[in-house]
This record gives sequence, structure tokens and C-alpha cells, in this order.
Amino acid sequence: MYSSLVVMGVAGCGKSSIAQQVAAALGWPLIEGDEFHSDANRERMRRGIALTDQDRAAWLTTLAEALRTTPHPVVLTCSALKAAYRDQLRGAAPGLRFAFLRIAPDVALQRVAARASHFFSPALVSSQFAALEDPSGEPGVLALDATDSLAQLGSQLVRWIQAEEQAKETQP
Repeated sequence: MYSSLVVMGVAGCGKSSIAQQVAAALGWPLIEGDEFHSDANRERMRRGIALTDQDRAAWLTTLAEALRTTPHPVVLTCSALKAAYRDQLRGAAPGLRFAFLRIAPDVALQRVAARASHFFSPALVSSQFAALEDPSGEPGVLALDATDSLAQLGSQLVRWIQAEEQAKETQP
């Protein structure tokens, strides 16, 4: 049984694009984490006000509950910037994996500034990097270069998921 996947990273790293591709390739449902933000949090971000841990608490609880109650693996997009956030999600879905999309601050800022229809203000990109606790070295994390092509990133992730599952099946 496959374990779910969180595609994570700062704003502008390509979470949604990669997650859509991987979900389609694996035939898994996609849960877009941004859709679960409260109206108040969306307005804060629209106005360039960084969310606090308290602001994110209900959002993370909702995402964890979605992972916990889904009877099959899913691909979830979530910034998951802090280790505590990732631990909360892991607690809801044993074996949860994370694809960490690394990106330079200037590239993330360019990408966010180019998104006309998204509620996230470019003024918040630096706060995302300030909050980010690099997940490299944590169990079940694959770090990827977010500037690689979508096709390359998608195939790397699918191969990683499949290899991990195959290894689990062959363990005694």
C-alpha cells in the first residue's frame, strides 16, 4: 500500500504544478492545500501579512484530518515550512513522504510576482524563507531542484515513490 506524498516548499517553488503531474501519473487524488486556508488567512496573505504558527494551526489540522481520513494515498500540496508542521502531518498519515522543492529566493520571488490570479503577495516570499526549516535528512524526504523541468521533476518523484514502495514490499 502506497503512502501519501506532500509536495512542499516556499511559495513559487512549483508545488501545484508538480503535484498535479505526479497525482495524474500515479492515479492518486490531489489535495490542493491552499484551498483549505480560511478567508481571514487568505486576506492576510493578500495584504502581505505573514501567517503565524497560530494562524496556520487550524489549516494544518484540517490538512492532517484530510490525510487521516482518506482511505487511499493522495498527493497534497502544503508549504510544510517547519518541522513541527511536517510532524503533525506525519502523525496523521504514517509513512507520509515529502518532496521538498528547493528554490533560490530571487527565483521564487520572480515566480510569485508573475502569478496574477494567486492570493499570495510577493512581499511574503522572504518570510517563507525565514520560516523554512530545511527538511533534508528527515525520514521520507526527497529534496529536488525546483528549477528542473516539470517533466524531470515528475518522473523523479514517481520513480522515487515506486522504488520506495518496492523496497517496502521486499523487506521481511
